[in-house]
Amino acid sequence: MILYTCGGKTNGPGFAHPCAKAGKALDAAGYEYELKTVGGYRMAVWTWGSRKEDRAEVRKLSGTDEVPILVLDDGEVVSGSGAIAKWAKEHPAARS
Repeated sequence: MILYTCGGKTNGPGFAHPCAKAGKALDAAGYEYELKTVGGYRMAVWTWGSRKEDRAEVRKLSGTDEVPILVLDDGEVVSGSGAIAKWAKEHPAARS
């Protein structure tokens, strides 16, 4: 599985960034995953010019430029930190 994020860690003091929330949920559920960081963060004005190109793969997979998205091994796409956290909680990794 692949988790696409902007690489953000926090959204301000005491608030988890959505991309970090998704990663933490997968970690808590026991998953190992590939992490792909994409550019074009909407709050970074200097990345606006390259956002369309930087997020082309994300848009192709999910229909939106927004991250985080999780691509499961079967190709299913889960979009958004809340949906990813819910999916991870409902589908914990098999433990050996």
